[in-house]
Formats: sequence, C-alpha cells, structure tokens
Amino acid sequence: MTQQPTTSTYIPSTVSSKGQVTIPANVRRYLGIDSNDKIAFEITPKGDVLLTRYPTLTELKGSLGKLTKPLSWKEIREIAHDDLAEAIMREG
Repeated sequence: MTQQPTTSTYIPSTVSSKGQVTIPANVRRYLGIDSNDKIAFEITPKGDVLLTRYPTLTELKGSLGKLTKPLSWKEIREIAHDDLAEAIMREG
C-alpha cells in the first residue's frame, strides 16, 4: 500500500450499463488490489460507502494462533452454533 494522503482525494469512475465500475489504478495500488481479489462495499450508519479489500487466506494464515488440540467436526459445529446464538442475542 502507498502512503495515506493528508487530505481527501476524489477520484472519479464511471458505472457501466451493467452496473460495473472500474477501480482506478491509483486506488487499486493504494489498496493493494490485484486481479481476482475480493473487495467489499460497506455502507456506514452515516451513509458513507467504504471500499475495502478482503485479505487472502495466505495473509490470514497464523493470525488466529494455533489450537492446543485438534477439534472434531461436532466440536466445531457446537462452537459455530454458540457464536451464532450470541450474535443473534446481541442484535436483540
């Protein structure tokens, strides 16, 4: 990634008839986006739209640490179920 600008920079792009947008080269360089990378659009509560690049699996490797013991599929499903239940409870 290149250095973050000190002021806002507006870089125009055009939406095609199919709803496709070409991300300008300087934005791709800034975000480190290459062909076939995954990106996400996030709409904030203020109404801003943010463009971010998903990290690759290679970049994520080791970022969560290591398990002390292998987990069975049953244990993994139980953890995922518990995490989902907690997320639903937080949403209210």
